[in-house]
Amino acid sequence: MKLTKSILVISSLIVFSTSWLLANEMDMVKQGKKIFMTKGLGNCLACHDIQGKEVNGPGSMGPKLQYLSAWPKEEIYNKIYDPYTTNPISAMPAFGKNGWLSNEEINALVAYLQTIK
Repeated sequence: MKLTKSILVISSLIVFSTSWLLANEMDMVKQGKKIFMTKGLGNCLACHDIQGKEVNGPGSMGPKLQYLSAWPKEEIYNKIYDPYTTNPISAMPAFGKNGWLSNEEINALVAYLQTIK
């Protein structure tokens, strides 16, 4: 009886924590989309279009974003924080290094970008 009760409690905790993590991730994706699409925040749409997503008036200076769901989070984060570490002649500004986006905002943007297939 105690074993069954313990298993039930542990299972409930796992389900609850998984649900909370999924809800938190969805909130981050929403926040990241807002940052991407808002001119006063990230303004990513000024330079980028997105594969499979509707972007109102995308720019063409930067590459069309695609397959980012396969990229490691850290790599996307670093590209946004300071793209010059991997491409010294990048036209993309260093949003994190310059203080234009906080770590939290960059992480939310990464969560959104990872939804791009």
